[in-house]
Amino acid sequence: QVQLVESGGGLVQAGGSLRLSCAASGSIFSLNVMAWYRQAPGKQRELVAQIGNTGSTNYADSVKGRFTISRDNAKNTVALQMNNLKPEDTAVYYCKIVHGVSLNSYWGQGTQVTVSS
Repeated sequence: QVQLVESGGGLVQAGGSLRLSCAASGSIFSLNVMAWYRQAPGKQRELVAQIGNTGSTNYADSVKGRFTISRDNAKNTVALQMNNLKPEDTAVYYCKIVHGVSLNSYWGQGTQVTVSS
């Protein structure tokens, strides 16, 4: 079993920055894709950014140039640096990892990000 613990959410004014972190623990042998999703009230959960085990990245168009995803394979962590935040970035942000052996997906509990105008 794999556990994910997220941290770093909070309240920030528009134009500000936040850094989200997600640490994986448990039965980890290798991790494949690591990603951040978000879900705003009344909307479907959407992919924000993902990073493969070789470092390749993919971003939603709405966050390109503002958000940066990174991973530390030695520590089994993934981070999301969010700059120039906008009110429309307000959502619960979820970390997701794909186990490198079983290819099962695991989700974090979510962390609230609120951007005030």
